[in-house]
Formats: sequence, structure tokens, C-alpha cells
Amino acid sequence: MGMGVGGSGFDQEPGVQTVLSEINVTPFVDVMLVLLVIFMVTAPLMTQGVEVNLPRVSAEALEQTDEQPVVVTVTPDGNCHIADASMPCVELAPKLKAIYENRTDQSLFIRGDVETKYGQLMEVLAEGRKAGIISVGLVTEPPKAEDG
Repeated sequence: MGMGVGGSGFDQEPGVQTVLSEINVTPFVDVMLVLLVIFMVTAPLMTQGVEVNLPRVSAEALEQTDEQPVVVTVTPDGNCHIADASMPCVELAPKLKAIYENRTDQSLFIRGDVETKYGQLMEVLAEGRKAGIISVGLVTEPPKAEDG
């Protein structure tokens, strides 16, 4: 007893076709790989914030907490950027009070451009003190590695 030309099993008549009950995952894998490549290419473009030239110093990294840190970016023109909002730095205290109302972590991080004046950073520190912030950290970048 041989298998027929069109048959796919021993019990069927020759020439009878059956329904394939297995899922073909090849198209699914192809689509997933294309999506993975798209996300890998676009992820670096999704960075948010204001471009500043941070000073380069060497220091140890700080301990991470569960809450996202509050970061104020101070630009050389005297504006402060916090949580997708831009304002003059002297108007920062009410915004900080609203942010820190329900937070357990009372620390603030300040990103100041290399060209930002010292007085502008002191204004941000004073506004933070008015808002009741306990600790302040200045954000820097690690120094560039020397060639050779």
C-alpha cells in the first residue's frame, strides 16, 4: 500500500488534500525583525531635552532611587527648562513647589551649560531653596579619554 500522489497521509484517498493545521511563523518573525530594526534606528533620535555643553569632571555616580530625578537645565541665555517647560529662572520657584508637593525625594539636579554664568546658577539654587528643596546636585560629564 503506497501513498498517493496528492495524499498527505496513509488513511486518505489518493488526490485528496487536507488542511494544514500548523501556524506558519516565518512571516511573523520577518515582521518582528523589521520592527526591531526600525525601533533600534529611531530610539537614539527620541532623546528629549535641551542641548547644553556640560563641564567635564571626574566623580563617582550617585545612588539611584525609584523616583525619576527632577532636572533643571540652565541655558547660557538665562532660561530654565524643566519637565518640557521653558521659563526665566527667576520664575522657577512656583513650578518647583508644585513638582515637589507629592515627592519623597527632595533633591534637584541642575544641568548648566559651560557658558552659563555663575549668577544664573545661583538664581536657580535660590529658587530651589524657596521651593523647599533639601539637596542640590550639579550634573557634569566625565572627562574625555586622552588619546595615546
